[in-house]
This record gives sequence, structure tokens and C-alpha cells, in this order.
Amino acid sequence: MLDNAPVRSKKFQDLTIEGYSRAAVQTYWRIPELKIGFDLGAHPWDFMGTQTWLLSHLHLDHMAAVPVYVARRRMMKMEPPTIYLPEHAVELVDHLLRVVSRLDRGRLPCELIAVKPGDEFELSREHVVTVSATKHTVPSVGYVVWERRKKLKSEYQGLTGDQIRDLRMSGKDVTEEKRIPLVAYTGDTSPPGLDACPAMYEAKILIAEMTFVAPSHRKEKIHKHGHMHLDDWIERRDRFRNELIIAGHLSTRYHDKQVKHYVQKAFPDMLGGRLHLWL
Repeated sequence: MLDNAPVRSKKFQDLTIEGYSRAAVQTYWRIPELKIGFDLGAHPWDFMGTQTWLLSHLHLDHMAAVPVYVARRRMMKMEPPTIYLPEHAVELVDHLLRVVSRLDRGRLPCELIAVKPGDEFELSREHVVTVSATKHTVPSVGYVVWERRKKLKSEYQGLTGDQIRDLRMSGKDVTEEKRIPLVAYTGDTSPPGLDACPAMYEAKILIAEMTFVAPSHRKEKIHKHGHMHLDDWIERRDRFRNELIIAGHLSTRYHDKQVKHYVQKAFPDMLGGRLHLWL
């Protein structure tokens, strides 16, 4: 495959997290096993086979590659992609694609689906996505991917297999749906965007932003611009129940060594080894 954009990768149990994220540069994530990606600030050629994308907001470093991605799939005769995005931006992104189509003299077929906080949609029979409110300088959302399983209702758990079969044959629904938060993605947000969705703290994997880490950077200004500081993470350290926590979207004001210095000073054990810096 052509290596046209940087990609970091981490395997965790049965899922793979891939992508790159640096504030004001570009952000894109993919989980191939779930057949989804988050944000399209750039588009690695290897990501072209992923047909479904969830955009958190429409700043350029999170969506600039939308026309490129759609055009590449058309060029390669792939099915038009499906892109979920905040509802206010659907008409504008559609207009953008029409303008680029005129410039490029090629069709840009895709399905743009509006989402808002509180929405829910299916990815597959096994997975569903919920949308939550985040807080940034433009309208923005976060996403939680849930695994859903069928579980025998409690009132039937003492029955034999034959009894359960008979109940099913009589038309009784003997199971209920159980949901497990699998992957949570905040996009860009100040702390209220994380706190407003308890499932963010409970998901097996959390992908969140930690844009600023230096003590000299004032939290008040950072929050005003819709971002989080390392101190915000420190204040919430006891709330994270995640098995893997990925901190991305680091500011370009820092070298990687600086980021590691500040974060490891705050979390010497890296939250029991669960905290992973996306550098």
C-alpha cells in the first residue's frame, strides 16, 4: 500500500486502533474490525476500504480530506461511503462536495447523515452507536460504539432448555438486549463534553483529546477554545474505568519528550498501564 500519511497502530484484545492525531494538523482514526473511522483530517490510502465514517466536528484538521476520500472511492469503483456528521453541517458539506465536483469534473457520490446529541444508529446487528454532546468552538459531538448481546431474561434463567424452547415456540420473547460500551470517541472538547456522557468513562476503549500539558498554559483559555489540559485528566483520574485510554490531539507546541515528561510526572504508572499517548 502507498504510504501517503502517517499512521500509528495499537492492537488491543480483538480490536486495532489506527490513525494519527495532532492538533491543528490532522486527525483521523480507524478501527478496521468495526469497519468504521472517526474524523477525516487526512486520508491514508490504506483507509480507503473503510466505508463508514463518523465526524465529530467540521474544523479542517478533522474533515479536510472528505472530498479526497469520496473521490478515491469513486475512482476505485467502490460503493459510495456513508458519513455521519453534526446536523448543522450536512447542507454545507453537500455544497462543498458539489463545488469540488465542478472543479474536479467528477462525481462525488456519498451519503451524508445528520446526527445530533441523543441520536442512535446501527452499525450492524451486533453494534450500535450513540451520539453525545461535546463542547467546542463549533457544533460538535462524541460517539460511543456499543456491543449488544441477547441475554436470557432473569425470570427464565432457572428453566430447562426444553422449557425455554417451548416458551419461544409459544411466541414469548425470552431474551433481552444487553449493551456493553466498547469504544468511545470524544473528538475535540473541553471537559464538559467528557463529563456529559458517563459511558465515555466506562467504555472498554476511550479515545480522547489531551491537547495541552504544560503548567504554563492556562486552563481557562484552553476551555474557552474547546480543549482539555492534562490537569483536567488529573482531576478525573479516579473516574476512568476504561481498559485502554488513548490520549491524542497533542498540541504542536510540544515535542514528544515534553509530552512524555509532563504526563509521566502526573501519572507515574500511566493509570495502571492503561494510558497510552498517541505520539
